[in-house]
Amino acid sequence: MALSEVDLRRRWAAGRACHGLWSLLPGAVTAEVLARTGPDFVVVDLQHGAATEAELPGITAAITAAGAVPLVRTRSPGFADVGRPLDLGARGVIVPSVRDAGHAREVVAAGRYAPAGSRSIGRLSGGADEPLVVAMVETATALDDLDALLAVEGVDGVYVGPGDLSLSLGLAGDGDRARLREVLSSIVARAGVAGVPVGVHASSGEEAADLAAEGATIVTVAVDAVSLGEAVAHHLGVARGRPGADGA
Repeated sequence: MALSEVDLRRRWAAGRACHGLWSLLPGAVTAEVLARTGPDFVVVDLQHGAATEAELPGITAAITAAGAVPLVRTRSPGFADVGRPLDLGARGVIVPSVRDAGHAREVVAAGRYAPAGSRSIGRLSGGADEPLVVAMVETATALDDLDALLAVEGVDGVYVGPGDLSLSLGLAGDGDRARLREVLSSIVARAGVAGVPVGVHASSGEEAADLAAEGATIVTVAVDAVSLGEAVAHHLGVARGRPGADGA
């Protein structure tokens, strides 16, 4: 049965983990292949991925047809960059570089039609009247203002970008991993207390499962470009008889 943004919102609000995939690779075929593996949602990354806005109608339609919810990580938190993916089929947006609670209110407004917000009418393909709006916590200022940000009306969830957050906090070194992990766990716990769905970008299914066990409900389990590279390297290793390529 196909999921909708309404289903995701209800499940997150009930504290149920939803599992998704992150897409850096372009094209509707890629999106369909990912969505047919059975995720609850697929995030198309416009900020760091290779897909373009012109591809979004086809990509989002393919994800929807395969039964998952198409979400888009926007290029920026700017008004136009939030609205464009929603006009081109996205059922929700994950918005990067949100600075604080005041900025989160601006982001929510950009995703909501009046009178609740300032989103401009002009939807071209698919999409939703009340899309999901998820704010990324990946700056020191957002972390400092986290409790207020979690209280912003209309924020459907927060999603932590560990890479950028580690840089912003000065915790990007190998020796800082334990401290960063404590920060991530603290964010998950604080969001749980506030009753706000939370996710942390994970690099593997194992890491995603650990975060879900701590209370994360927006659970990204794999990134297509990373998984493709790992799978191809594994099979090449097996074919060439490379020791350890079979996981032993």
